Amino acid sequence: MKVMSYNTLFGGFDGNDGKRFNAQIKLINEIKPDVLLIQEAKNFTQNGMKLMYEMENQINMRGFIAPAPHTGQNTGVFIGPGIKPLSFEVDSVHFHHAVAILKLDVPNLDQPVTVISAHLCPFGPHVRLREVYYLTNYAVADQYTLLAGDFNSVSPYDPDPVGLDNLPSHFRARYVKPDGKKVDRRTLETLYQAGFVDIAHLLEKHGDTTVPAANFTGTEFVPFRSDYILTTKALSALAVSYEVIKNPITDFASDHYPIMAVFKK
Repeated sequence: MKVMSYNTLFGGFDGNDGKRFNAQIKLINEIKPDVLLIQEAKNFTQNGMKLMYEMENQINMRGFIAPAPHTGQNTGVFIGPGIKPLSFEVDSVHFHHAVAILKLDVPNLDQPVTVISAHLCPFGPHVRLREVYYLTNYAVADQYTLLAGDFNSVSPYDPDPVGLDNLPSHFRARYVKPDGKKVDRRTLETLYQAGFVDIAHLLEKHGDTTVPAANFTGTEFVPFRSDYILTTKALSALAVSYEVIKNPITDFASDHYPIMAVFKK
């Protein structure tokens, strides 16, 4: 099972300009993930879900979109042929954006897999901490659950982001404790404490940053790992690879680099 997570930056569109969307489609067709989790699926629910169906047709995957009523930055999951959806839930009540929760029957796996596409609040650690407490119940050790997306948070496994003190104070406040003296790592600490396993760290690949992409330096980010693939203990035992996909397409296609992990039984 090849899993890819991607914050697409406004669904790949800059106004009506879809150059980044087209680049993302090209990338997805090259990678051919079995399960694709996306964040910032903006406008995917408009015009009768027209953009979602267009993407489905272009990548030959079936899509499930969780509308984010307050921000329009929807989340979603796309699945490849042969993978069967068993149930789909949306939670936009407890989240700044929304989470998409899709339970799947995946060939060659001995139990269903629940995948959760999450985009945590960008504006403050205390909001993200509240959000993740609604996700801790999914960390049941002997079940197969995968939680991935843009967490806008620094992991306790990672160093302080270089250049954080040089960010404008209204951006810096997103990543530090209320006193402003230390990086706030409680979001990931809480998920780890609940039982989620950080696949990048497990496979010793957590040194690679996911923001900003090469064409988006000098924006609201300093380089750090903002995007994560976490799983329960049972599913982590099947993890065989993890990578941040960095190439000329992903340098341009979004301000986040996509991440990918492979699981084999």
